[in-house]
Formats: sequence, structure tokens, C-alpha cells
Amino acid sequence: QVQLVESGGGLVQAGGSLRLSCAASGRTFSSYAMGWFRQAPGKERQFVAAINWSGGSTYYADSVLGRFTISRDNAKSTVYLLMNILKPEDTAVYYCAAASARLSVRFYSNYERFDYWGQGTQVTVSS
Repeated sequence: QVQLVESGGGLVQAGGSLRLSCAASGRTFSSYAMGWFRQAPGKERQFVAAINWSGGSTYYADSVLGRFTISRDNAKSTVYLLMNILKPEDTAVYYCAAASARLSVRFYSNYERFDYWGQGTQVTVSS
């Protein structure tokens, strides 16, 4: 079992930045690929970014490419999502997730690849 707890969400003006954190506990964090997804009210869950177990490979949704950066610190069992140049359409609940399967990082855009999920953190971007 892996427990995931997100933090760092909040209210920010358009153009601003936030950094989300996801702290993991339980089994060896470094053996899991990690991902960030988001869900806005009335919309489906949407892939944001993924990172492989070592941190050597990352993958982003087109909508956030160049603005968001995913990273991980295996010594701290934490994955991060740095979000810059935020837009109102980035408003959503953001979830981190852990995947045990070893895949090419682009395959983690499918939420079904993930085994464990956090409870989510709200990000609201005002215009």
C-alpha cells in the first residue's frame, strides 16, 4: 500500500505560480512512477504530467507543456508539480497518483495505469 497526500493548492491570480507537493508513505517510493491529474467541476479527469521512477523521464499534457514542471525527490518520497503562468482554465482539483508498472512514461497519461491516488488539492486561478 502507498498513501499519498497532496498539498500546496490555493487561490492565485492568472499569471501566477504554485508548487504542489505529494508526500508518499508506505512502500518504496522510488519503485513507483508518479503522475498528476486534475478534474474540474463537470469535467472528466485530465492527465497533467508524469515522471518515471528515477526522475529521468517526464511527459506532459499539451495544455501545460512549457508552463508546468514535474519533479521528484526519492530521498524525501515526494513528487512536485511546479505550475507557472497559471490560467483560469487550470482551475481544478489536482491529484497525484502512483503506478507500480514499469512503462514508457507517455503511457502514464492513462489514469488506469495508476494504482494509488491522493485525496486531491484545490487550485483556483482567478482572472
